Amino acid sequence: MRLWYEVALMKKFLSRGLLYAFLAVYAVLSLYPLIWMIFLSFKDNAEIFVTNPFGFPAVWRPENYPAALESFDAPTYFKNSLIVSAVTILIVELSALMFCYVVSRVRNRLTEGLKLMIHSGMFIPVQAVMIPLIIVVRRIGFTNSLFSVIIPYAALGLPFACFLFMGFYQSLPIELEESAYLDGASFPVVYFRIIMPQLISPIVVLIIYQFMSCWNEYNLALILLTKKALKTLPLGLVVFWSSYEASWGVIGAAMVISSIPVLLIYLFFSNKITDAMAVSGMKN
Repeated sequence: MRLWYEVALMKKFLSRGLLYAFLAVYAVLSLYPLIWMIFLSFKDNAEIFVTNPFGFPAVWRPENYPAALESFDAPTYFKNSLIVSAVTILIVELSALMFCYVVSRVRNRLTEGLKLMIHSGMFIPVQAVMIPLIIVVRRIGFTNSLFSVIIPYAALGLPFACFLFMGFYQSLPIELEESAYLDGASFPVVYFRIIMPQLISPIVVLIIYQFMSCWNEYNLALILLTKKALKTLPLGLVVFWSSYEASWGVIGAAMVISSIPVLLIYLFFSNKITDAMAVSGMKN
C-alpha cells in the first residue's frame, strides 16, 4: 500500500513538473519577442547584425532613447492615436449599449434579424470590405481627416461589442426593471441606477479591447490617412523607420516607446478581459 502511494505521488509530481516545464517554455517563447525588442533598443548595428543579434547587449546604449525622442514626432502620433481611440470607443460603447438593450428586451422578427445581421459582421474580414469602405469614406467627404478611420473602426468594432453586451443584458432579470417601474421610477433612473451598474465589467473590457485594436491598426490607416499631420502611431513608426533605417537601435527605442501604453493596459487589465470574455461566452 505504501509503495502504491509513493508511485502515485511520484506520477503526480512528474506530471505536474512536465506541465510546469511546458508552461515555462511557452512563456519564454511568448515573451522573447518583447524582450528581444527591448534588447534591440540598447544595441548598435554591429551587435544587431553581426556580433550579438539575440542576447543581452554587450554595451548598453541608453542614448538611443533620447535620439528616438528627438527625431520621432511622438506627440503628434500619440495625439492622433488617442483621439481616434477615444472617439471610436465612445461611438461603439453608446451604439452597442442602446442597440443591445432594445434587441434583448424587444423580441420579434425585426430585432432577431437585426441581431443576426450585426453578429454576422464578426465573420467578415476587413480585407473583404476595404475597397467599398474607401469609396464610401471618400463620397461622404471624410478623406484625409481622422473621421475617415474613426467611422470604419466603429463599424468594425460594433459586432464584437454587441456580442459582448448581449449576454449580459439577457442575464439581467426583467423583473428588476418592472418592479422599479411599478414604484414610479422613470426609464433613465432604471437604466442608470439598476442596469448600468451591472454592465461595468463588460464596459471596461470593451474599452480596453477597442483601445488596443485602434491603437495597433495599420492597414486602413495606411490607405485613408495620407497627410503626415494625421498619421497614427503605427504609421508614424513606418515613417520613422524609413528615415532612420541606418540606425536600428534608435528604431528599436521608438518601438518600445510606442508599445508602452498597450503593454501597461494589458498588464493591468488582462484578467478583466479573460474573465468577461468567459462570462459572456457562457451567457450567449
